[in-house]
Amino acid sequence: MRIKSLSLISLCLLAAVDAAAFEPLPQSAPVPADNPMSEAKVSLGKQLYFDPRLSVDGTVSCNSCHNVMANGTDNRSVSKGVFGHVGDRNAPTVWNSAFMSAQFWDGRAADLEAQAKGPFLNPVEMGMPNPESVVQRVRDIPGYRQSFVAVFDEGEESISFDNIAKAIAAFERQLITPNSPFDRFARGDESAISETAKRGMQLVERVGCTSCHSGANFSGPDLPPGTAFLQPFPIFSDNEYIARYQLDNDEGKYESTGRVEDKQLFKVPSWRNVALTAPYFHNGSVKTLDEAVRVMAKTQLNISLEDNQVNDIVAFLNSLSGEFPQLTMPRLPESPNESVITENVASNGSALSPTENGS
Repeated sequence: MRIKSLSLISLCLLAAVDAAAFEPLPQSAPVPADNPMSEAKVSLGKQLYFDPRLSVDGTVSCNSCHNVMANGTDNRSVSKGVFGHVGDRNAPTVWNSAFMSAQFWDGRAADLEAQAKGPFLNPVEMGMPNPESVVQRVRDIPGYRQSFVAVFDEGEESISFDNIAKAIAAFERQLITPNSPFDRFARGDESAISETAKRGMQLVERVGCTSCHSGANFSGPDLPPGTAFLQPFPIFSDNEYIARYQLDNDEGKYESTGRVEDKQLFKVPSWRNVALTAPYFHNGSVKTLDEAVRVMAKTQLNISLEDNQVNDIVAFLNSLSGEFPQLTMPRLPESPNESVITENVASNGSALSPTENGS
């Protein structure tokens, strides 16, 4: 193996590689005790996830930026929200997000329930003015009233902002892509991945990539719910990639906390299905996977990889693309009165201003 430079930090990372770095993806995700799963709740969450009427102008749904009919993203650098506004961060895939111990690029949401609330109230994404407006929008649709009472059995209180988020989170916990070529290999099928991918698997462990991208989701170690696995990015700034891709313009978790110690800290993203979710990084600035591998090697480990090494790693990452379950578009409950959307747009549209989108 030819590596042009290896820093002291990289050597420390090598020593930290966990023997359990390579694990198959579980068939199901953990379920919190306060939001048990049911078929009816998942079905309701799916309707809410696809429903653009829950945005201020009636044009944007959760699925608009996290398209589960494809790879769980929109394949844009940053997503478009209501009134054509765009945000500052790339929309991560929702597939396998249930295995993350925290959500958003800075880990500020403790779980899928907390994450589901964010886009509704983000002025760039769905633009609703407050939680009460989201609840009222749902209550205005008779079919939702019936479904919420059936699922949550809380009478008139069944439709709440918390329960809307719980239903969406229940649907998202079903979005798992198991049985990738790598998963079959990890379970003992030596022929499931190519020799090139096997070399790539050995290489990412050897040079230290799996110090961060570990565990079954390749997004870090198992941590208690609400505890984000954050790492500084970029670490090494003496390279051409930083300015080329503006990698240090976003100050990470600091943007939401204002604490100096949080500058440049980002949640480690999953490698699952990464070959399908270009463009890459928090700002969506890198268009191809091979370039993303080069950037990560240099900015995080201070390593310059040869082309054949990049090819091997890309082959391994391709082996992490799993099997997507068949999904159909849900039939949304009919609304007898769409004028509420027009009224809300007229009263709130001019007040919107761009902020972070998608993550």
